Amino acid sequence: MKMEGETTQLKSNFTEWRFSQYPKYILLPIDENHDQIRSNVKNAVFSEVTPRPLERNLRLVCSSDDALSTILDMDPEIANREEFIDFIAGKKLPYGALPVAHRYGGHQYGLWVGQLGDGRAHILGEYVNRRGERWQIQLKGSGQTPYSRVHDGRAVLRSVIREMIASEACHFLGIPTTRAAGVVVSDEAVIRDIYYTGCPRREHAAVILRVSPSWFRFGSLEILSRSSEVPVLRQLADFIIKEHFPDIHLSDENRFIRLFSEVAHRTLDLVAKWQGLGFAHGLLNTDNMSMLGFTLDYGPFGFVDSYDGGYVANCSDGEGRYALAKQPDVVVWNIGQLANAIKPLLTSSQQVHMSHIQKTLDTYCKNKILETFLMKIGLKEERWGDEQLIEKLLDMMQQTGADFTATFRQLAELEPCEMVSEVKLSEKWSLKRLSSHSSWGCWLDQYRERLDKEAVDASSLGVFEDERRRRMLSVNPVYVPRNWLLHEAIADAEKDDFQKVRFLLEVLRHPYDVQPEAELQGFSAQPPQWAYALKISCSS
Repeated sequence: MKMEGETTQLKSNFTEWRFSQYPKYILLPIDENHDQIRSNVKNAVFSEVTPRPLERNLRLVCSSDDALSTILDMDPEIANREEFIDFIAGKKLPYGALPVAHRYGGHQYGLWVGQLGDGRAHILGEYVNRRGERWQIQLKGSGQTPYSRVHDGRAVLRSVIREMIASEACHFLGIPTTRAAGVVVSDEAVIRDIYYTGCPRREHAAVILRVSPSWFRFGSLEILSRSSEVPVLRQLADFIIKEHFPDIHLSDENRFIRLFSEVAHRTLDLVAKWQGLGFAHGLLNTDNMSMLGFTLDYGPFGFVDSYDGGYVANCSDGEGRYALAKQPDVVVWNIGQLANAIKPLLTSSQQVHMSHIQKTLDTYCKNKILETFLMKIGLKEERWGDEQLIEKLLDMMQQTGADFTATFRQLAELEPCEMVSEVKLSEKWSLKRLSSHSSWGCWLDQYRERLDKEAVDASSLGVFEDERRRRMLSVNPVYVPRNWLLHEAIADAEKDDFQKVRFLLEVLRHPYDVQPEAELQGFSAQPPQWAYALKISCSS
């Protein structure tokens, strides 16, 4: 959608569009070893490497009008041009491109695994848009790099569709995230064993165009710290501060402490958003944790249907390390690994200061999550007993199999007095299930009493009720990218029918608004029975 007053500034073809001549990351160490092999790179943040273009019958699967127009200053109609498809496929590099792959390490499932890095992604360059925002443009699925592992380099259609839809959906849901601008597929075949059962199959290779202010992760600092590359570690930390944390001055001797605190709290704010929307990342390794507090690298994610704190989005996570309810603790642990990475830059007294900050993070996270859930049930201020009120609601949801997204939305759509009406409840499929719990009546009395206490401060009960419903409707979506919706869209896309993918993208641009066509297709209805058996893996 074109922004009012800015139509003439949107570029309609690639002869008018170009990268910034000098990307800021050119100031960081870049390894110029062009050998396309896995290597143990040292004293570098990036490796210079050129994408390997997709070939064979390229097709545009979908694009994001919003990302194109508001981030890249492109008229959405540009997506219909062959040059746009060639751009995503890696065949056309605009002026100013400097393709690099990022080097990082990480803890995976709690264990340090050493050097990782972009094994199939290329940062092409940087673009400064008409708002003065600097964005890094990246292709994922665009060929091998020095960090590629066995069979790495390409991505498959199903994985890039999932990332495309999820990242755009999360943006419109209000979750900080990287963005996606488009997906291109080819007839090039990739062999993948989806569930690691020894039964690989041929899939279509595809590339996604991703954008973010930065792709730095916790693992970006970890690899430098673990490899004792302290001068480069300091250089990178100062670069991140200068480019992304303008309130921290490079002359501040405590700047690395302030950086750590800011990243930690942004990250925990993000986790509270995830928990409040029932989002399970699925692979919370430190190499998937953004230094800017964004949701990064959508692999085996999932939005929980029937609420279960033990919900695991990744079928490869047999021990449930990254289960929905465990995400806050895992992220706090990951932040601890970031602290370890920063330690070589700190004095002894600064390390003590950082340890004091770390001791506050659990409480901060719990308070942010409670605040998030209070908003979801229409409350503004925390009072005694609120934590138990939320815990009891989630416990009843888990015991009855009530749907997470639908329950909160349906609570928003009814007045408290209607929640005891069998007629009204019969119209709300998830609340009806929840109301079968033996403690429903007791909980409802406590909830209504709690609403009454807050209503005392309002000018009138009617004003408070209107405000409660408005507040709840603004934070409880009608639609999220449920796995079954993605599954159906991907199944059609693998047959070269992209209508469902594009429709799903359009619906999820307005997740808080009831949309007639989406309702006809059952997007907010109870998921089909087969949906509960869907499994998602890391294989992509």
